[in-house]
Amino acid sequence: MANRYVLITGCSSGIGLAAARGLRQHGFSVIASTRSEEDAARLRGEGLTTVRLDLRDPASIEAGAAEALYLAGGRLYGLFNNGAYGQPGALEDLPTEALREQLETNLIGWHHLIRLVLPGMLAAGEGRIVQNSSVLGLVAMRYRGAYNASKFALEGYSDTLRLELAGSGVHVSLIEPGPIDTQFRVNARDAFLRHVDPKASRHKKAYRQTLKRLEKEGPSGRFTLPPESCLPPLVHALSSRRPKARYPVTFPTRLFSWLRRLLPTRWLDRLLVKSA
Repeated sequence: MANRYVLITGCSSGIGLAAARGLRQHGFSVIASTRSEEDAARLRGEGLTTVRLDLRDPASIEAGAAEALYLAGGRLYGLFNNGAYGQPGALEDLPTEALREQLETNLIGWHHLIRLVLPGMLAAGEGRIVQNSSVLGLVAMRYRGAYNASKFALEGYSDTLRLELAGSGVHVSLIEPGPIDTQFRVNARDAFLRHVDPKASRHKKAYRQTLKRLEKEGPSGRFTLPPESCLPPLVHALSSRRPKARYPVTFPTRLFSWLRRLLPTRWLDRLLVKSA
């Protein structure tokens, strides 16, 4: 698989970093992208090939994709779209710009990147596009509306892309993690404080719990798994002759996947209100 080049976004930590390390061990030629040069240098110190790519910046996406394609000899075998963050806050409290930034990073930037690397896959008659979704792409929770919107949209986007690429040799899969022990909460806290004024909101009492949750160190609950738990489904999505459309990861993801099919909406709402 040494000639199977896979570009991974968001490799500075968490799932992206675990994926870069793990896929290299499985014999893939990994190109790991990061936003900062500091993170890129750290990964190069581990022997990883890196490119700079900021999903909020179209020019950065184009430059990063061009460098990755050059390194891969003109085409990529796989793309693992992973770089994302969560913007907490009640929708009524979020400035429009905050929602725009969330969608730009978690969806629109991914689309831009896909359009740059897909032609090479189509020309070769093979390729894999793997999208990192979330349990919050399946069910909604309070104070996570911006992130919910980005992941619900990603689910529909990926389903459509899979149908449109049927028969082309390019396969599209979704990985759907639940709680994973990453830097996600730290980044979410920063986004929350940047865009939301808790004291001015009618949700200020709930926001105290939100901040408490985001500032908690270590695993967020007994069902939290390490980022390496996403590696087996990723390897299968990239290697199998018949990759799955969806790979749920963690017990909460599998549970809510079933509950949304089985329960009436009102019943599911009651459960989700208590879970928030």
